[in-house]
Amino acid sequence: MDFLIITGLSGAGKSRAADVLEDLDYYCVDNLPVALIPRFAELCIATGGRYEKVALVTDVRAEKGFDELLKTLDQLKDMNCACRILYMDADVPTIVRRYKESRRPHPLAKRGGSIEEAVYREMDLLAPIRERADFIVNSSALTLGQLQAKLFELIAPSGLKRTLEVTVEAFGFKYGLPLDADLVFDVRFLPNPYYIEELRPLTGLDRPVAQYVFDSSEARKFMEKTEDLLSFLLPLYVEEGKLNLVIAVGCTGGRHRSVAIAAALTEYLKAAGVSAVNLNRDIEK
Repeated sequence: MDFLIITGLSGAGKSRAADVLEDLDYYCVDNLPVALIPRFAELCIATGGRYEKVALVTDVRAEKGFDELLKTLDQLKDMNCACRILYMDADVPTIVRRYKESRRPHPLAKRGGSIEEAVYREMDLLAPIRERADFIVNSSALTLGQLQAKLFELIAPSGLKRTLEVTVEAFGFKYGLPLDADLVFDVRFLPNPYYIEELRPLTGLDRPVAQYVFDSSEARKFMEKTEDLLSFLLPLYVEEGKLNLVIAVGCTGGRHRSVAIAAALTEYLKAAGVSAVNLNRDIEK
């Protein structure tokens, strides 16, 4: 079992790191009391492999908790539980700024004391744990995408890369925009098969309709420019940390033009090595 403890300075991004690890298929538990960690580990082991990857966020709220965490790490070792430690770090000005923005008190701040004093005190208390850490990540200057990339580099299995899951969804404007759309393309400028009697009962998935749509130079030009745009955008989305993208393609009713274009875009993305699926929201309406 891969057992990972996420600890570190308050305000350094432990919960955010847990969110990223969930995308790596870790079962994450936030703010589990230190005293319960050995018992939780026993329960996970007893499931016989149900929980192969577990990450626990420990947020120590009292001075005695720091010593207790060290003892807990020794207990896990005695249980033959392979345990790694991810220590989230940040510089003092960054942590002070984050607490000022959140308007929350630092857990070690004394009444009338400054956040800065509390951070330095926590640094001293956590020094032994930091020394035992397998990974140390300083989040001071990291965006979410950069933090994700760093954790993938440190913790993900060798060869695993961040991938973008793309959904290309055809829809009809008369039924409203898809609520989860990231990019919306309006293809109502294309010739409409609806006005061709023999094509009207068909859909954009049928070859005669798709051929009619792509017989127009506008459709071919649209595909050329859209493919060029997506080839530019998708790597940047991955770098930024985006894991899911919904591309919505709309025509009037969502049955002919948008369906044909969405299907073609999906095939283009798949050919380019992108994980893509095609949905047709309004094709039966």
